[in-house]
Amino acid sequence: MGKRIVIALGGNALGKNLPEQMAAVKQTARAIADLIEEGHEVVVAHGNGPQVGMIQAAMAELTRSDPEKYIPCPLSVCVAMSQGYIGYDLQNALREELLDRGIVKGVSTVLTQVEVDPNDPAFQHPTKPIGSFMSRQEAEKMVAERGYEVVEDAGRGYRRVVASPRPVSIVEIDSIRDMVEAGLVVVACGGGGIPVFRSQGHHLKGAAAVIDKDFASCVLAQQLDADCLVILTAVEKVAVNFGRPDQQWLDSLTPTQAREYIDQGQFAPGSMLPKVQAAVQFAESKPGRSALITLLEKARDGIAGHTGTSISL
Repeated sequence: MGKRIVIALGGNALGKNLPEQMAAVKQTARAIADLIEEGHEVVVAHGNGPQVGMIQAAMAELTRSDPEKYIPCPLSVCVAMSQGYIGYDLQNALREELLDRGIVKGVSTVLTQVEVDPNDPAFQHPTKPIGSFMSRQEAEKMVAERGYEVVEDAGRGYRRVVASPRPVSIVEIDSIRDMVEAGLVVVACGGGGIPVFRSQGHHLKGAAAVIDKDFASCVLAQQLDADCLVILTAVEKVAVNFGRPDQQWLDSLTPTQAREYIDQGQFAPGSMLPKVQAAVQFAESKPGRSALITLLEKARDGIAGHTGTSISL
């Protein structure tokens, strides 16, 4: 029997600009279509780091060129723009690949809001760099005019930093679930979702934040009651002692073993660490659930148990 699978695509699956993205999504579509062809239900989530930075930079340039005509674009709106921009290419590439294989199945992108807690400590300690590099003068101007928080980045200039709160729930989960159960392939939670929090009444207010797409994918998979969360990255398996002579590739992990490695500092923050943490969170959320970390082109083999790092109870 097919499984219900949530796939979290890394940035390497999307490219860094429009031409790269248009080429990359064709390869991505083939890997996803392989799983659909085997009878699995698939929901696709993705990152948006290069894309949202490009959109924000373009909007900022418009504001600088004509401040009376254009106003600064909130980060939450830039994330929404990136969901449409990436989803457009992804769903068309998937639709084409499926039809080429004789599979008639709808593919649709859902503009997805993800609720965060306004009291999350992450809002007091912004750490996520976004947007283009700035000179010291430009950075000081942004701090004075817009209240941005900025950091110096490895001698390359200054960048804005924003909070990266943990996701609480997927606002559009009922719509996504209905579409999956109707047989559609759904693209959702792009860029980790549009971060929102509840304010007065039923109003959802956008937050100046970026949600990690692996944690958002984990919450999406939990709320969809998925069987498997597949986190795709740039390596075939998770390793300990990475880059050292005693490097060891891992075929499988229990949540307990994974936490031991996390406590040892084996996984780099902002790289493999959130992937392992999200995989552990999903695997232990319900008996029978499993997570897989592997390469895009190895996804089918990983689901079959032939490669990748599997995390389960």
